[in-house]
Amino acid sequence: MNIYVGNVKYEMTGEQLQEMFSVYGEVSSARIISDRETGRSKGFGFVEMPNDSEAKAAIDATNEKEIGGRTLKVNEARPREERPRRSSRDF
Repeated sequence: MNIYVGNVKYEMTGEQLQEMFSVYGEVSSARIISDRETGRSKGFGFVEMPNDSEAKAAIDATNEKEIGGRTLKVNEARPREERPRRSSRDF
């Protein structure tokens, strides 16, 4: 299951995210999303857990949990919507 983790502190790393969720079961990947231009964290990430029951337990345990002064928003990730590609002429 792919899990969305929002409102994470900007200093959090993918490794820290993986550690936080590995308490609840196997984590196949964890990543923090960063801005392409600045490289700065966008304040959210995704965790992939192969076992759905472990993933649901992780969501239940971490949603609305305060970490580093921020209240996490954790839920099952929705499929990414296709967005039209922007060209340099759009600016």
